[in-house]
Amino acid sequence: MEAPVIRSSAGGAEPAWSPRECELLAVTLELLQEHGYDRLTVDAVAMTARASKATLYRRWPTKAELVLAAFVEGTRQVAVDPDTGSLRDDLLRLGEQIRAHVSVHAGTIRAVLVETSRSAKLDAMMHEQFLDQRKALMSRVLARAVDRGEILASAITEDLWDVLPGYLIYRTVLTGNTPAPETIHNLVDNVLIPSLTRYNT
Repeated sequence: MEAPVIRSSAGGAEPAWSPRECELLAVTLELLQEHGYDRLTVDAVAMTARASKATLYRRWPTKAELVLAAFVEGTRQVAVDPDTGSLRDDLLRLGEQIRAHVSVHAGTIRAVLVETSRSAKLDAMMHEQFLDQRKALMSRVLARAVDRGEILASAITEDLWDVLPGYLIYRTVLTGNTPAPETIHNLVDNVLIPSLTRYNT
């Protein structure tokens, strides 16, 4: 059973978890950080959260679905719209959010990517609940920049959505090297801003 989805006013997708479900997902994320994906058990989540396994399995039929939901919810809570009044500052803050979150949850991301590669259902959940969430946040940042006259709408291309999170996730998860803050500045100042302002003159 997939998580019910509600649409925010900004067009993003957010899981409509109940308060109790949020507690269960928070416990799952804590145990993931402590034990890792392979050693995490639904029994441990149920015992720590003082819930029955039946409750967990009714909501998330597999451990992989539970872990993915916990990761998505954890990401949603830290994915704060910066709204600094400046495109560059917004992008820098978004980059730092992503860098900090990925560095903490690199092991979970690796496990989730393995599981989504094995399941079309999990892959669809990853796109609908995590990737679309990230895109919606970037959409708001870029839309405000267009409204302020910092960039033209025609400068926004499909290739730009994934540059910041994609590179930071790649560096952290696949190479094992957490990017330095300077990496974010280089991506913003040397890649994103030039690409987005190339039609301004």
